[in-house]
Amino acid sequence: MNKILIFFFILISSCTTTTLKTDSEVTRKQFVLLPEFMALSMANQGYQEAKQKAQESNQLNQDVFMLNEIRKISYRLIDEVRYFRPDAAKWNWEINLQTSDQINAYCMPGGKIMVFTGLLDKAAKTNDEIAAVIGHEIAHALREHGRERMSTALVQQLGILGFAIYISDSTNNRQLQNAAIQGVALGTTLFFALPNSREQEREADKIGLELSARSGYNPLAAVSLWRKMDELNSSEPPEILSTHPSNDSRINDLKVHAEKIMYLYEENKARFNP
Repeated sequence: MNKILIFFFILISSCTTTTLKTDSEVTRKQFVLLPEFMALSMANQGYQEAKQKAQESNQLNQDVFMLNEIRKISYRLIDEVRYFRPDAAKWNWEINLQTSDQINAYCMPGGKIMVFTGLLDKAAKTNDEIAAVIGHEIAHALREHGRERMSTALVQQLGILGFAIYISDSTNNRQLQNAAIQGVALGTTLFFALPNSREQEREADKIGLELSARSGYNPLAAVSLWRKMDELNSSEPPEILSTHPSNDSRINDLKVHAEKIMYLYEENKARFNP
């Protein structure tokens, strides 16, 4: 009986929106059945493993100047996340730079950011364009799109009732709880392997643009950036486009939304460029 009640509680509480309503008007209800502590644990484990591999290959934070630049840009963006979810300001944020030809960047659940030098060398040439990419990736973390994807994938494997029983058993005992974290470590793989849905991409585009504008970065830079991404897609497909599809309609949507929130950029740019 207790497990049935837990099942219904988990099912009801798993449908929520993870961010506040802002000028971007992103309010979709999300299916986030996977407990937050599990998603954060899996994300942190995956991030630490990626850092370790990069460190062992002498690829981690080799360009100190660019590392400082992306951290400066990132922390300006992070200072404004409170508008979307106040708790995110207290996340244990971490920003690192990996030497790689990959044109890629990501932000794991909980605020673990990795930027690849290939992105900076071949696409994001200005601070505004770098902010556009990092802002977009932060938006995915704010909206917990990774947790949402992992929830869907794990439920498909276990079934909702089976997953609810699994979670209830796991949380009644600390040892079982730790085992649960290890047992679903495949979630880290799912985070990287499963592409964001088009709706998730639209949300990250909108919130990312607003985040950039509130941080004093020109949101229209996203348009020039994704145009370059689109051009690169025909010659050397950027890794980031495997989960971030770029096309004419999307670029047009970016332009429309950037112009809509341009007033936020005008209001805030003087704070950073007096």
